[in-house]
This record gives sequence, C-alpha cells and structure tokens, in this order.
Amino acid sequence: MVRASQRRKTAAMIPIAPTDHDVLIVVDVQTDFLPGGALAVPDGDAVIPPINALIQRFAHVVLTQDWHTPGHISFASSHAGKTPFQMIELAYGDQVLWPDHCVQGTRGAALSDALEASKAELVIRKGFHPEVDSYSAFMEADRNTPTGLAGYFKSRGFTRVFVCGLATDYCVGWTAIDARAAGFDSLVIEDACRAIDSNGSLAKAWAAMAGGGVQRIMAEGVV
Repeated sequence: MVRASQRRKTAAMIPIAPTDHDVLIVVDVQTDFLPGGALAVPDGDAVIPPINALIQRFAHVVLTQDWHTPGHISFASSHAGKTPFQMIELAYGDQVLWPDHCVQGTRGAALSDALEASKAELVIRKGFHPEVDSYSAFMEADRNTPTGLAGYFKSRGFTRVFVCGLATDYCVGWTAIDARAAGFDSLVIEDACRAIDSNGSLAKAWAAMAGGGVQRIMAEGVV
C-alpha cells in the first residue's frame, strides 16, 4: 500500500505546466528584506534568480509589498521598553515586534531593482493599517479584515496559486495557507523562498502549511 505521504511526494515530482488558471504570487521581495536591509532575511537575495525565471513561466503574476505606516503597531520602537523579536499581546492576538521596516515611500519599502517586476498584473500592499499587522496577501493579522485578493482571483478565474518570496515562515506561509482556505489549490515553491527561522518558526510554518493543505514543490517542477 502506498502511503498518503508517498503519494504527495510523487505528485510533487510531476512537472507542472502553468495554465491560464494559475497565478504566481511573489511575496515581499523588497529592499528591507534583502542583505543590508532593516529586516534582512538570511540569504534573501538568493530567491531573486529563481523567481525571475519562474515569472517567465507564468501568464499571470501578482506581487505583494509590505507598506507600513511610520510608527506601525508591529514595530518594537512603538512600544516603550520593547526590543525587536519580542512577543507581545495585542487586541488581535500575539504579535512579534519587528525593527522598523518597509515604511511607506522609503527606499527600504521598494521592490528590489533586480526583480523582474514589469510583468506583474497587480501589486497588493499590506500592513498599511497602523493598528494591525499583515503577513498574508489575503487576510490581515486580525484574521477578520480581507485584502480583497481572493475576490480578485475568483473574478479572474484563477484556481491555483503558487507562492514564493520572503519570508517562508511568515508572509509566504500565511499567504499560502490563506490561499488554500479561500478555496484555491496552493503550492509553495520551496527553493524560491527563504526564512527568518527564529525560535523554530520555519519548522512550525511548514507544519502549519502541511496541515492547511498546502503543497510543497521545487522550482524545477514548474516547466
């Protein structure tokens, strides 16, 4: 008998040719998340070559962009006596406190110059509500405020979502899980992502994605 995990692994190895019903979401490939940035993801710039190659394989590409207000509630600097990466409780639940990053209109919030972004049909900005953080491209961190992306995708006739970018354990993972919850087939392209991986966050994220029905593939599997 072939186990379910073996079936999933075999399915993930079958080459996938994107169709007109597929969309690639490129998450937060921005200056502040790249080497030298305010919240640099380790090896973050390594995602750019595979993402640029993937962009050429998809008819439909959407980008996300962290776009925080100055003094955003998720910034450690907004909470007296707190430091980056501490956890606090806010009205909507647990919140990791971050260094100030991707502030609206700053160089740090800009998409990477190396990213081939011209093919994108939509850039969706998130984190612009000053009193709530936003990791997912579909839903704010309060888990009640939609971004409208699910409705946009459904109106366009998309049925399958491929997710890549930064960071695997936060914005990529939350986006992939919410895509599946919204009724789309959801796949994360593992080698076109990088993680912050603090306090076991990467392992937790992969477990949450698996539990949420997200498939895990490699870039070479997209042809």
